Amino acid sequence: MPDHRDEQGERVADWRLAEFIEARELGRGAQGRVVLAHHAGSRTPVAIKYLARGDESALTSLRAEAQMLGRLTSPYVARLYRFTESEHGAAIVMEAVNGASLKDVLAENGRLEPEAALLVLKGSLLGLAAAHSVGVVHRDYKPANVVVQADGLSKLVDFGVAVLSGQGSFAGTPAYMSPEQWRGEPATPATDVYAATCVFVECVTGRRPFRADGRAALMNQHLTAAPDVEDLPEALRPLVAEGMAKAPQERPPGAAAFVSRLEAAAAAAYGPDWERRGVRALAAAAVGLAALFPLGALAVAPGAAGAAAGTAGAGTAAGSAAGGSGLGSAGTAGASVSKGFLATAAGKGAIAVAGVAVVATSATVAVYATKGSDNQEPEPLASVRLASQTQTVGGLQIRDARYATVTGLGDPALEKRVNQELRAPLDRLITIGRGNYDQGRCRGVPVTVFTSARAGLQGPRFVSVRYFMQSDWCKQADGAVGGEVVTVDLRTGKRLTATDVFRPETLTAAGIARLQTIFTQRDNGHDRKWTDCNSDGGFKRADFFPERSEGTTIKGMETGPPRLSAFLTPAEFRLSWLHGGSDGCGNLDFGASYASVRALLKPDFAALLPK
Repeated sequence: MPDHRDEQGERVADWRLAEFIEARELGRGAQGRVVLAHHAGSRTPVAIKYLARGDESALTSLRAEAQMLGRLTSPYVARLYRFTESEHGAAIVMEAVNGASLKDVLAENGRLEPEAALLVLKGSLLGLAAAHSVGVVHRDYKPANVVVQADGLSKLVDFGVAVLSGQGSFAGTPAYMSPEQWRGEPATPATDVYAATCVFVECVTGRRPFRADGRAALMNQHLTAAPDVEDLPEALRPLVAEGMAKAPQERPPGAAAFVSRLEAAAAAAYGPDWERRGVRALAAAAVGLAALFPLGALAVAPGAAGAAAGTAGAGTAAGSAAGGSGLGSAGTAGASVSKGFLATAAGKGAIAVAGVAVVATSATVAVYATKGSDNQEPEPLASVRLASQTQTVGGLQIRDARYATVTGLGDPALEKRVNQELRAPLDRLITIGRGNYDQGRCRGVPVTVFTSARAGLQGPRFVSVRYFMQSDWCKQADGAVGGEVVTVDLRTGKRLTATDVFRPETLTAAGIARLQTIFTQRDNGHDRKWTDCNSDGGFKRADFFPERSEGTTIKGMETGPPRLSAFLTPAEFRLSWLHGGSDGCGNLDFGASYASVRALLKPDFAALLPK
């Protein structure tokens, strides 16, 4: 094994993932290195960042950021294939993006045609929207963190200083920092909208919207001055004014909202085929820099970069490898990982960049990412998995009863509260099963109980799990016990109720009637229709609150959960109709987009949901 040393003479030992063949080294630091490689079986090109074991804080940072990136899914964001730990250290395997940075494209071309600049902005906004939908704010959008491919499409890379929405402090690249970043205030999706609009102005005009001698003067311009739009086409100026508004609440609330404004402005100014012309112009600008494309070093076709991702990922997503058996499939994710690793390596001046190749975890991008970093470790992120309990206790048989658990919150007391809430439906079912057996009607025949569980949102702020509980009632009866949804706030450990989710006026007869018009029944594998199960077809206020069961003698059934509960999924807002019985009507789902229901939700709660 080669013996490499940093500038202080400290030995840096190399280790390798056996199934990847290295082509060349892109950068090296005191704690690790970045290499271009391909998977031995699929020949998928990848960028691998190796972190040597020794600095536990750097390992923790890498692990936490991998969990964050594993939540993202977008063709406009560089893909995370795998995060691995061993006795040697940790490694993160990323998509190698075959293209040139937008920074290099602008350096070569000066500026872009407006259609090409609009296309870059749209692609970047779509990548940012994927991050915003899971509560992640990039905080360092700039030309160096956008890779333009030969086909004219772009990918967003380097989430090295990303934080959860509502967190963060002074961090970013000064030329593109929003007023709230300069003030050290928490970052929101509107923070990324500001930076993306700054880059758009630079793409169209060839100049940054603010230029000043000295950091203080630059800060003052971002805080108080109007951007320089003299060379910007008149039709695009309202778009820039909106995206660069000084107050974040005056900008579009997130990247997804800004995309629709962009498309309308682009079509009005340049016609319906503006994207086709933009792709052509951007591809021409990028191909002029083909010598910088990193995959020329690999004996694989560039198209292979998108193939066999599952093989390269070898079965586990970042969230799974980093923190337990994740509930989702291998995530598509953003780039450059391990803020701790990169900040430390760059701080020591120990990264020697091999050329200017731009890949998802290239040393070039890494050095840029550390400028202006606050060098703080990311907040711990939840890792959610489904556990199962099979056990016989006296006359109770628990068979493959599923429930969700959370790890990685960094606060043992909080983690305990969250897990108690997530397990509560199963604990209630066990109490019901024991109560049924203890009444003596089973005559020695055991009571069997089991649960199914389906996970919705898995952070960063909420975990939402839908349970359905069943029992054979010691073969004396049939029918389900019912179900319930558990949604827990990962900051407080509190289980949310209808009054935490909906505005007070929504939980009135008129509000509920309006709510019902928005939702459509979803197919969840059960063939019963809502109209067959409910005589008048209407939701009622009482359905959203716990129900007192009169006359029951079975412990645990004195009060049942609400029949209608909010179930938060990554794709949409759902209402789950869950109650006991044998007619099949107690296990239904209704869905609506987050955008359509947002006005009926409490504002503080709605602000934390996917867009």
